[in-house]
Amino acid sequence: MAANVFPFRDARAAPDPVLEAGPVAHGPLPVPLVLDNGSFQVRAGWACPGQDPGPEPRLQFRAVCARGRGGARGGSGPQVGNALGSLEPLRWMLRSPFDRNVPVNLELQELLLDYSFQHLGVSSQGCVDHPIVLTEAVCNPLYSRQMMSELLFECYRIPKVAYGIDSLFSFYHNKPRNSVCSGLIISSGYQCTHILPILEGRLDAKNCKRINLGGSQTAGYLQRLLQLKYPGHLAAITLSRMEEILHEHSYIAENYVEELHKWRCPDYYENNVHKMQLPFSSKLLGSTLTSEEKQERRQQQLRRLQELNARRREEKLQLDQERLDRLLYVQELLEDGQMDQFHKALIELNMDSPEELQSYIQKLSAAVEQAKQKILQAEVNLEVDVVDSKPETPDLEQLEPSLEDVESMNDFDPLFSEETPGVEKPVTTVQ
Repeated sequence: MAANVFPFRDARAAPDPVLEAGPVAHGPLPVPLVLDNGSFQVRAGWACPGQDPGPEPRLQFRAVCARGRGGARGGSGPQVGNALGSLEPLRWMLRSPFDRNVPVNLELQELLLDYSFQHLGVSSQGCVDHPIVLTEAVCNPLYSRQMMSELLFECYRIPKVAYGIDSLFSFYHNKPRNSVCSGLIISSGYQCTHILPILEGRLDAKNCKRINLGGSQTAGYLQRLLQLKYPGHLAAITLSRMEEILHEHSYIAENYVEELHKWRCPDYYENNVHKMQLPFSSKLLGSTLTSEEKQERRQQQLRRLQELNARRREEKLQLDQERLDRLLYVQELLEDGQMDQFHKALIELNMDSPEELQSYIQKLSAAVEQAKQKILQAEVNLEVDVVDSKPETPDLEQLEPSLEDVESMNDFDPLFSEETPGVEKPVTTVQ
């Protein structure tokens, strides 16, 4: 059964290197570039034998872009495809030039083309001096094709372009040579599925059908199903992992009803099921702390909180003392008879009369004195806590709820409210 357990790979895309076009691409006749402009993935290569090693194209990357923070202020510019690395942390800011499977955002489409030409090693100055074979959607709107042609000819100054449908290219490539045949193509894409009838070697465009269901909707539906079934793992059931399950652990059933009967058999299920293992940490499986270690941990947390609040009180006391010194300096101006400077200082302090100044001085003096008493009391209690190294269990049990809440508290959140200096709250100590 261990052989049927598969961990998630969580593959992180590596940045694409800048390839060299080679001598074949720079011959007397310009070699065409082939761009499979898909809504899920862009694949690009040279249309000549020997340039692309193996059946895979030279360049493959996701058809998404993301702009870095501060790009308009000279920060990191937009990143494309495999340069993004892992998509999950950036999924909220990913942008695609496609609406369904039709390119509508030509600005993002230009980024994809720039990335493709740069990493394929196109080195012609000021233009792309190669014909281009570009895939498009079935029955692509005329406006979308017009905008794409304008982008290619005006921006890149390509010599010529040929548009085609990827599934039809595949059909003509796999059919018998020198034969005219008919067939039915089911083209399942990322955003939608097309049913294309072929009659005597030509597409019957009038009877084509489009279904707005593709790989994107399938992955999203699988994600919602698993999140409903395993609500404790909502964050771990990501869209990228669902795509990994679809691409590597699923198949298309030739006979759906027959497959259901097979999977009802327990033996067939045990031999063929794929169990996916989510990442986990062995430290989270259980706590191995003893009662003495837990008590020591609580003591450290309490001591840490007391030190944090003591530091905050000292900072607040320093600010209040500086303001009190300033107010006393203004009061000395009044006593010395320097009325012009005194009235100017009152205006800066947003005060109207000497009586208001005296009232502020009294309140602030009382607050400073009270803060000093709090700091002194906290230091005494901290010393008592350090000396007494064996706290009683009932006191620790009383402190347990507050300490558990404190673990998720920000380091700078105050433990004691200091909005009302007239009321002094006791400091909880362990003795």
